[in-house]
Amino acid sequence: MTKDTKIDFLYLSEPDMVKAGVTDMPACVDTMEEMLALLHVGDYRMAGENNNSHGSLILFPEESPHETMPKNTPDRRLMAMPAYLGGSFGTSGVKWYGSNIANRERGLPRSILMFILTDTETSAPLALMSANLLSAYRTGAIPGVGARHLARRDSRVAGILGPGVMGKTSLSAFIAACPDIDTVKVKGRGQKNLDLFIDWVKETYPQITTVYAVETAEELVRGSDVVAYCSSGATGDPSQYPIVERDWISPGTFLAMPALGNFDAGVAGPDVRKVLDYTGLYDAWVSEVPHPTHDHIPLVGMKFMDMVTDGELKRDALEDLSAIVAGTTPGRQNDDEIIMLSVGGMPVEDVAWGTVVYRNALKNGLGVKLNLWDEPVLR
Repeated sequence: MTKDTKIDFLYLSEPDMVKAGVTDMPACVDTMEEMLALLHVGDYRMAGENNNSHGSLILFPEESPHETMPKNTPDRRLMAMPAYLGGSFGTSGVKWYGSNIANRERGLPRSILMFILTDTETSAPLALMSANLLSAYRTGAIPGVGARHLARRDSRVAGILGPGVMGKTSLSAFIAACPDIDTVKVKGRGQKNLDLFIDWVKETYPQITTVYAVETAEELVRGSDVVAYCSSGATGDPSQYPIVERDWISPGTFLAMPALGNFDAGVAGPDVRKVLDYTGLYDAWVSEVPHPTHDHIPLVGMKFMDMVTDGELKRDALEDLSAIVAGTTPGRQNDDEIIMLSVGGMPVEDVAWGTVVYRNALKNGLGVKLNLWDEPVLR
């Protein structure tokens, strides 16, 4: 019997990814919902002993001991994020994540990412793809899944902290989940980015009748039905993370927090439901980084976990979005509930959306076929 040892794989540039549907936010929200249901039943694997690790991270020192070794700068890291996802996906993959805020001085995005999708059985590559849009859309889609289950159905006013990529994708996901949104408030640090965001909203979503910038986080949160905190910044001092205060929040508000965030004692109280996108991810972080974990991982979910560790919050006060999606935990139960969702970001999300986009590319003849080998030199 002759065995076919030839391995070809698909290279997908960013334009190829766009043609293959990577920016189709409604489809991405559907895909992330399917992915979360698989997490709930355990049909997945990520890195680490607990199979829930965010990834493996390279950090640089504050003072470099070698002339050619970079020093640490804000948001500088290199990370490999591997995962397997079952169900209709059945694929594996790894995202290579490089980030350096100084990239902006070069006219480059803060993060530059690539993703390799592989056959789970053989580990042969299926695709090598540009992953900036892949990552941005899968991250933004999780607030959309949250809004689908946890926001009021009649939500009309969205507040976005941070007018960058994550702010745009989070708003796109909110609109996919809550199509009656007609007003957008945005807070940012620079007028240029604010103007670009407002122009983008007007061009992309003509149904938005009102879009304007606000000066403070309080103005952003007050009167908003759905809110996303999406700003970037340095970690280490939670007092400097953007904060949400309970007095700002109207009954019925849904808050998605996919970036740096903090909250006051009022939000810590029992009248705010506290939801993690997937609890296993936060347990992994607790085991991997020193306490208090919120100093190192600036997500509100890590402050939740620190409160549990310190005896300030009962573990059963934390809910899980995957369980809500699966129907084992209720979603929004009335119009007055205030709900805060922590969004951590997981490599299974890249595998899920990468698989969908890859299959679209195959179906539509997109990308460039590359050859790994016809026959391997070594066996």
